[in-house]
Amino acid sequence: MELRLKDLSVGDSAEVAGYASGEAGYRDRLLAMGLTRGTSFTVIRVAPLGDPVEIDVRGFNLTLRKNEASVLLVRKAQ
Repeated sequence: MELRLKDLSVGDSAEVAGYASGEAGYRDRLLAMGLTRGTSFTVIRVAPLGDPVEIDVRGFNLTLRKNEASVLLVRKAQ
């Protein structure tokens, strides 16, 4: 089941399942930051209003704004 990054809670692990259509600019930025399909990550922090979200991916912490995060489709790890 594919979710959005905003649907995850602190401590949840997931992997990149794909990208929402129509947002090529954000998709290219996320790819450049190492968020390629199949990449695993863990949610570290979420700001009180949900913006931004901090994740641990490939050994570094990455903070994404809500509009960037909305492009990312994820699959929750079990």
